[in-house]
Amino acid sequence: MYEQLQQLDHIRLNFGNNGSLVLNIVLAFIMFGVALGIKPIQFKTAFMHPKAVITGMISQMILLPASTFLFVSLFHSYLTLTVALGAILVAACPGGNISNFISSLSRGNVELSVSLTAISTITAIIVTALNFTFWGNLYAETSDLVRPLTIPLGEVFKTLVLILGIPLVLGVFTSMKFPEFSKKISKPIQRISILIFSIMVVVAFAANSEYFVKYIRYIFIIVLLQNTLAFLVGYVAATTARLNDRDRRTVTIETGIQNSGMALMLIFNPAIFPPDMAVGGMAFVAAWWGVWHIIAGLSLAAFWNGKRFREYNSLKLRRRR
Repeated sequence: MYEQLQQLDHIRLNFGNNGSLVLNIVLAFIMFGVALGIKPIQFKTAFMHPKAVITGMISQMILLPASTFLFVSLFHSYLTLTVALGAILVAACPGGNISNFISSLSRGNVELSVSLTAISTITAIIVTALNFTFWGNLYAETSDLVRPLTIPLGEVFKTLVLILGIPLVLGVFTSMKFPEFSKKISKPIQRISILIFSIMVVVAFAANSEYFVKYIRYIFIIVLLQNTLAFLVGYVAATTARLNDRDRRTVTIETGIQNSGMALMLIFNPAIFPPDMAVGGMAFVAAWWGVWHIIAGLSLAAFWNGKRFREYNSLKLRRRR
């Protein structure tokens, strides 16, 4: 398995001449749409329930990247450098927008979910940059590459400011100054941008179908294990903090649903990873994460709802007796 995976470190994916530029524009558009939904009341809600918010932030911003580093270090004999870095990068990204929808389906605390997504997204400019460069460089130091790999903190920070920071500031400003207008365009912008992004991922997979078919079974296992670990980290953190059931579900989901689109944006940035550097493993991990965490999140929501339904029927049966 390792011998076949090792080839990923030498694959340069076909993303098109303007693929990375289009990806950055789409992600900036997505971030603008996300920011339109960020309201000051969300942060007021967060301060009113600090225990759940702090637990969620620690789980996602500290425990998940650290546990992912331990995960890739433990299985380093089976992972190549780019695959491991892809896992670390995804873990360093903020929560994905779909986490709010899945929290709703799971009967979690939607207000907490929205607050955690907003906080992790805004702080990603600093937190993602620090986590990725720290854990990524720490892992890269253990590799046996002839050409040393160093992840530049300055370039990662600059990229996040341009693609994440500016759209967020514009979106929040628009939301505060033109609330009615923002309310009308928020949902359409998010849906259109996510649709365009999904199409780009499909096109990217199609353009690299040979590699996809060859390696997907390995990437599937790795993403499955890491995503399961992410959900477990969130659940254990929330349980340890003795959060109620709704908040525990929300923290679990927020930790397991990551913004893999941001990871792809950083991977295909030539200032961070030069064009002559193969990043096939990283791209496959990030792209498949974007597909799998939705499937896993919906499955978890279905499990929780099924469990609740069974408990409800069991209670009704006991009352009849």
